[in-house]
Amino acid sequence: MPKKAVLITAGGQGLRMQSELPKQFIIINEKPLLLHSITPFLQYAPDIEIVLVLPENSISKWEELCQKYKFFHEHRIVPGGPTRFHSVKYGLKHISDNSIVAIHDGARPLASLETISKVFDFAQRFGNAIPVVDINESVRMVEGANSKTQDRNKFKIVQTPQCFHSEKIKAAYNQNYRDSFTDDATVLESMGERIFLVEGNNDNIKVTRQEDVLVAKSLLQQKDKNM
Repeated sequence: MPKKAVLITAGGQGLRMQSELPKQFIIINEKPLLLHSITPFLQYAPDIEIVLVLPENSISKWEELCQKYKFFHEHRIVPGGPTRFHSVKYGLKHISDNSIVAIHDGARPLASLETISKVFDFAQRFGNAIPVVDINESVRMVEGANSKTQDRNKFKIVQTPQCFHSEKIKAAYNQNYRDSFTDDATVLESMGERIFLVEGNNDNIKVTRQEDVLVAKSLLQQKDKNM
């Protein structure tokens, strides 16, 4: 059975949050946002290998928060790069070979155990898996001054964690960066690999703006009540 691993990227600087504190360290429901994002993976697999990629100037703050909130689970901290692509590339160098690795945004604190289980199980069988959810709103494509309605059933919203055989995703990240690499799946896809989709969970929002904090707080409270 391949070893399970998770690479968590947490490079946010809090600019859109209008906060001096990087968004991954904002306290929500008495815990740092980043800790909420890590916890479901430990619930899924307590022995999971964790690699956390942080801006170099944020590492000491994270170590301070680990002490304050008593997070002593073993994990490797890796300094990030100039883009998310480079941060993932640096982090993958520390992921064990012959493993199944999930790559997750540190600003997503609500990935469900069901979603995490699905991506690991599917990636083990088929080589990769990314969680997606339906679009509920109308969609229009804008081209210059014109726009045209689109069939929303042909589109999906992509989430993380995105899960891969470690050898394949490491090989994909050995290529040079391109602007077209919007997520990990597009990096692997550029190597000619087929990408497999699994159903994600609608609560799995990415905390980017101040209003997202309020939504995440409410969803986490509801999650705690249901546990």
